Amino acid sequence: MELTPVAVIAESMLEKKAKNVVSLDLRPIGSAIADHFVICNADSTTAVAAIADNVLVKMQEQLDRKVVRMQGLENDFWIILDFGDVVVHIFLTEYREFYRLEELWADAPRQEYVDEPAPVKKTSATRVKPKASTKVRASVRKVKKNVEE
Repeated sequence: MELTPVAVIAESMLEKKAKNVVSLDLRPIGSAIADHFVICNADSTTAVAAIADNVLVKMQEQLDRKVVRMQGLENDFWIILDFGDVVVHIFLTEYREFYRLEELWADAPRQEYVDEPAPVKKTSATRVKPKASTKVRASVRKVKKNVEE
């Protein structure tokens, strides 16, 4: 089975108990900014952050792909990870319900992922740590600490 970015992202979301995992194939819509959107939600900011971190790690480990741009790591309400051809949206549940992103792209073919993730092969490779998200989180904590003082 060929590992595609969309499959790796969906599986990594499911590993961290993401809800309502959906991919939209935007290629038939000529004006889209990416080939695919992969969207999910979680009920807490902690879960949103964990899902985002796992997507970053798995894309690096399995496909040697790094994120091009990231947004939303400072508050974990809606995290966007841009891998160029695939854009990942990880929402806090109430934000997904409010923005209804899938309705904006209703013409796009849709794939839902509801199964449990496939068993993970144990490898001897060292686990990759998502440096960019860790640095952003550290700087946010530092700013918060300075504001509180």
